[in-house]
Amino acid sequence: MKDLFGQAIFDFQTNNHPEDLITTTSISEEDEMSVAYLFRSHDEMPKIEQKALQLAMGKVLDIGCGAGSHSLYLQKERDLNVTSIDISKKAIETCKLRGLKKAYVQDFMLLGNEKFDTILLLMNGTGICGKLKNLPNFLNKLKSLLLPGGQILIDSSDLIYMFDKDEDGAYEVPANGYYGELTFEISYKGDKETPLNWLYLDYNTLQNAAFANGLECELILEGEHYDYLAKLSV
Repeated sequence: MKDLFGQAIFDFQTNNHPEDLITTTSISEEDEMSVAYLFRSHDEMPKIEQKALQLAMGKVLDIGCGAGSHSLYLQKERDLNVTSIDISKKAIETCKLRGLKKAYVQDFMLLGNEKFDTILLLMNGTGICGKLKNLPNFLNKLKSLLLPGGQILIDSSDLIYMFDKDEDGAYEVPANGYYGELTFEISYKGDKETPLNWLYLDYNTLQNAAFANGLECELILEGEHYDYLAKLSV
């Protein structure tokens, strides 16, 4: 991984001529994403993210923390014990510059025995699962990191709306695989990142997988663009 996403974050933090990120997926055209959005304040966050931060309690793990905006709010405004992790070295460097006390370069699937009251996975938290077939391992790892009475707060979107309907009103989704499985690519300052698998999950699929793997699943909030926040617990 070239860590272009992290480089963009670091450039913005250090005022090193940041540019917009260019994103593409296997089902969408190029789109521009302002790096400034990753540094948004609590008031600028979508309702789903605000709700997740409101529900966070106790010892918190923020997985895929990016620029650290969610963690910073919980640390500074709510005085919670937050551990922030990301696989991006530059993102974690930025988090430390912004004042996060416990920010580490870490793949959560390789975390040891430490456990948490709240696990946050926001900005399409299901994405890092990559493929639907990985979902059982993904959920069981998350479950293993929970303290008794703990919660996993995760968001995603149902991408069914991006597909056309046939004459009978049925969506024309791919015959092979799950329609929420995408290939995601980022470009920054003319350089292209290695493509990665990225998973969007409809709520029913997440709920069924959660139940199958010993987790309760509750729909907390639905957004305006087929997105939702769910709470998983043992």
